[in-house]
Amino acid sequence: MDRLVSLVYDELRTLAHRRLRVHRPGQTLNTTALVHEVYLELADRDGRSFNDHSHFLGAAATAMRYIVIDYARGKAAEKRGGNLQRLPLDDAEIPVADRAPELLALDEALSRLAGLDERLARLVELRFFGGLTVAETAATMETSERTVKRDWRKARVLLEELMRHDEPQ
Repeated sequence: MDRLVSLVYDELRTLAHRRLRVHRPGQTLNTTALVHEVYLELADRDGRSFNDHSHFLGAAATAMRYIVIDYARGKAAEKRGGNLQRLPLDDAEIPVADRAPELLALDEALSRLAGLDERLARLVELRFFGGLTVAETAATMETSERTVKRDWRKARVLLEELMRHDEPQ
């Protein structure tokens, strides 16, 4: 695991940086902290290894999702909750501390989307939380870039509906 992470550390930093471009003074979740948390999460796999690079990227994206959401939950708890608001999936920046309620709403909607279509939920996790490009997502999901683009549009519509209502129309 240590050898693998040392080989892909720069790639993990790039993915984490894509997710956390805005660094506010005092914000404790920065690129380095996120990469280190992902490392700890991936290292604690009880001997399970990765099949290939795509499998590793997928696992890293999942770990980033849970770390960012846990951080957001902590920030929301600090602020004693508040109204959940819509978070556009095309936002390039995730200032986690400021958007905790929106991230929690997105996570809840994403969990419900997984019940409807696991593949679309995985796509959102890879693109939004993992910061993977269309090409990286296509390789990880073993599909075409065209399919990723089409499914990305579909997933955004469904998530918007799930965030607005209990069930998509």
